[in-house]
Amino acid sequence: MLSTETPNRQHPSLDQYPTGQLVAVLIDDQLAAVEAVRAAGVRIAEAVEAALPRIEAGGRLVYVGAGTSGRLGVLDSVELYPTFSWPRERAVALLAGGVDAMFVAVDGAEDDLAQGAADLRALMPGTLDVVLLLAASGATPYVLGALRAARQAGALTVGFANNPDAPVAAEADLGITLDTGPEVISGSTRLKAGTSQKIALNTFSSALMVRLNKVYGNLMVDLKPTNAKLVQRAVSLTMFATGADEAAARAVLAQCDFHVKVAIVALLKKTSIDQARGLLDAAHGSVRQALGA
Repeated sequence: MLSTETPNRQHPSLDQYPTGQLVAVLIDDQLAAVEAVRAAGVRIAEAVEAALPRIEAGGRLVYVGAGTSGRLGVLDSVELYPTFSWPRERAVALLAGGVDAMFVAVDGAEDDLAQGAADLRALMPGTLDVVLLLAASGATPYVLGALRAARQAGALTVGFANNPDAPVAAEADLGITLDTGPEVISGSTRLKAGTSQKIALNTFSSALMVRLNKVYGNLMVDLKPTNAKLVQRAVSLTMFATGADEAAARAVLAQCDFHVKVAIVALLKKTSIDQARGLLDAAHGSVRQALGA
C-alpha cells in the first residue's frame, strides 16, 4: 500500500475526538508537509538550476496534474503574471479533465494515460520547456502520459510525488519526493500531501523568478498592477526602495506604466524613463546591476 494511502495508526478514533482536539490534530499534522519539503530542498534547488537556462532562453513552464495536484499547478501558474509580470503564455497548466475539472471532479480523467500525452503534445513542447509533473501517488496515468510525451520532445521534466520510489519521480529528469506519509484522514491527499506540493511549487517558481531578476533585495519589483491593491503596492515598494515620498513615486510610476523596476532606477539614478529602461535592458533586468550596486 502506498504511504499516502496507509491508514494513520496515530488517530484510529479520529471521529470520536472533541472538536477542539480534532482541529488541533488536523493542524499539527500539516507540520509534516514543511518537513517533507525541507528534506527535498536540495532537489528543488537542483531543479531551479536546471530550469534556469532553458527559461532564460525563452522556454515555458508547463504544469501537469490531476485533482488537487492539478489544481495546485493551475494556481501556481496563474499567480506568476500578477506577482512577477511573467507572460501568461509562458506559464501553462494542464489539468486532467480540462478546465471544468478545476471546479467539478471529472470521473476517470486522471486514469487516461493517452489523454495526458495528447494534451501535452498539443502544446507543441520543445527543448527549452520545463514540465512540472504533480502526483501525490506518483503514478497517476494522465501525468505519466504527459511526462513521457514531454521527455520524447526533449523538454526538461521535474516530477513531484508524495511516495518514495514513485514512477513520476523516477522517470522524470529530476524527481522530487515529498514524503509526507499517511494522512490523518486516510488517503485524503488534499491534506498535508497537497500542502507540501503547494509549498514546493511556491518555492520552485519563486526561486526561479528571483534568479530571473524579478526581485530586488526581497522586494517584488516586477509585479503587474492589475488592481487597486497592486497599484498601491507598486507605490509602496517604490517609496521603500528609493526613499521618495508618495507624490514623487506616483509621478514617476505614471510615466512608466507603474513598472516598479523602471521607477526605482529612474529615481535613484536621476535619469529619464527611457534611460532607466536602457540600463535595465543592459543589466538583463537586474535592478541591482542597473544601479551599479
